[in-house]
Amino acid sequence: MNLKDLKKDCAQKQKKGIHFIIASVVIWIMVLIVQLTDLPILTKNLLTFCCTAPLLPIAFLISKILKIQFQDKSNPLNYLGILFSANQMIYLLIAMWIYPTLPDKMLMVIAMIFGAHLLPYSWLYNSKTYMVLSIIIPILSLIVGLNFANYTLAIMMILIEIIFSVLLSFENKRIVNDYVQ
Repeated sequence: MNLKDLKKDCAQKQKKGIHFIIASVVIWIMVLIVQLTDLPILTKNLLTFCCTAPLLPIAFLISKILKIQFQDKSNPLNYLGILFSANQMIYLLIAMWIYPTLPDKMLMVIAMIFGAHLLPYSWLYNSKTYMVLSIIIPILSLIVGLNFANYTLAIMMILIEIIFSVLLSFENKRIVNDYVQ
């Protein structure tokens, strides 16, 4: 297979990673619940980090429900997708530094990191949705994070992730239609 075919195969079998985006809706709902509590900010931040931990198991469960192939060892580009995700873990060191230094801004930084880490998926999946939202999410996160309460940022992220999921479902329908033709 050539590169174009490998990318198309990856996008089709992984359904452009929609299971991870839907899982992130669940994660951001959990973050919102934490942000709505009266706990001290450092405790909220710790719990926010904890809320991100179940992303992989939730995405796995959603992949089973949506009948998405969670892992495909036959396509080498799937390893690239894993590398793109692992990249975000390195950036979370920035959020860990923010945690005690500027605790009120940690959630904003996490949202910015989340959005920015999506950019390589625009290439992997040939996705305009990933391209546009990987730029919009960090910018909106910065604006909302600097001007509003953290719970507002969490609500914004939930709404964006829902829109993201809908847009990806449209892109996935186009892949199926293109593949059939």
